[in-house]
Amino acid sequence: MTLSTELAEETERLLRFSAGSLHPKGGFAWLNDDGDPDLDRPVETWITCRMTHVLSLGVLLGHDEYRQLVDHGIEALATLLHDDVHGGWFAASDRPGAGEKRAYDHAFVALAASSAVLAGSTAAVGLLTDATTTILDRFWDESVGRVSDVWSCDWSSCEPYRGANANMHTVEAFLALADVTANTQWLDRAYRIASFFIDGKARTNDWRIPEHYSADWTEFPDYNRDDPAHKFRPFGATPGHGFEWSRLLLHLHASPGFLDTGWLLDAARGLFDRAVADGWRDGGFVYTTDWDGMPVVGDRLHWVLCEAIAAAGALHEATGEGRFGSLVDEWWSLAKHEFIDSSFGSWHHQLDAANRPVNTVWPGKPDTYHAVQATLLPRLPLAPSLASALANDLLR
Repeated sequence: MTLSTELAEETERLLRFSAGSLHPKGGFAWLNDDGDPDLDRPVETWITCRMTHVLSLGVLLGHDEYRQLVDHGIEALATLLHDDVHGGWFAASDRPGAGEKRAYDHAFVALAASSAVLAGSTAAVGLLTDATTTILDRFWDESVGRVSDVWSCDWSSCEPYRGANANMHTVEAFLALADVTANTQWLDRAYRIASFFIDGKARTNDWRIPEHYSADWTEFPDYNRDDPAHKFRPFGATPGHGFEWSRLLLHLHASPGFLDTGWLLDAARGLFDRAVADGWRDGGFVYTTDWDGMPVVGDRLHWVLCEAIAAAGALHEATGEGRFGSLVDEWWSLAKHEFIDSSFGSWHHQLDAANRPVNTVWPGKPDTYHAVQATLLPRLPLAPSLASALANDLLR
């Protein structure tokens, strides 16, 4: 069986697993290890967005049976999770009128809406307009070319924290928006974000990406040293983000209408090689390292391997170099033998250093976003972005 066939079969298996995540209150639920929805948790915006995106990809792959699920996700984003008073989206269904508005969530609203539009959802058209307007009006800072992270519910105050993670996913959303809207301004914005974090920061830090900043964009290298395994803001360098940024730079480099200034491919290589050198330990990728490249959280998270596979595939597509194709094969074998759960579905989200399932960082199997994309991206060109490529029947 060829790698392409194996990836295609895993895509279908993950889509079937994803279909079980519908939440009866609206949107999509956090899934337990056995694939059952955890209905004790609120409906979370980022999970609803990711699963709406994934199921939209399923529709674009020819599965009309997922259209109702896409509509279910879009409906929740338009009602249950939307703030009709102040605009934007709550982080979760249990926080109306309180809590926070996060750039991370809003980037995924834009991604989900753009994918759903391509999948034929008419309801997603208005959602897409709302999402892009909110991002530009509330999160995007034109003076610096980046997004701020967290606002209060009524937009009256902004947390004095800035981070690379929300900006990275904003780049992903902007690449998708450029294709769906045919507006290259989204590429220009994505480039400005990448220029700061990668050409400006990672390049001078031996390709380790400084993740955390104060409100004036001063680096905060000790942030969360006392909470090193944080889900979204861990201490130190995150090799998985090195892979993810590497791939995103290559998508930007290949985007139609984008004039590359010459550094993106070089940076993609640098990030990738640093992530491998620091992250690969004893047959798996660690979650985080310190600023000298020594492991801090040695557990293996599934999304890191997913992004490693996708980045290796992207570099193989961009360069034609055999070493990258060989790494896709090697890391896919690791996924098959250690991460893919053939009994209950999806992938184990976290393994310890001996590759045994644990749940200290990620209990259960919250979503399938990283895994589904890892099965699709190695079979697609670098541009257009994922959903647009499927809509244009470019899957190999």
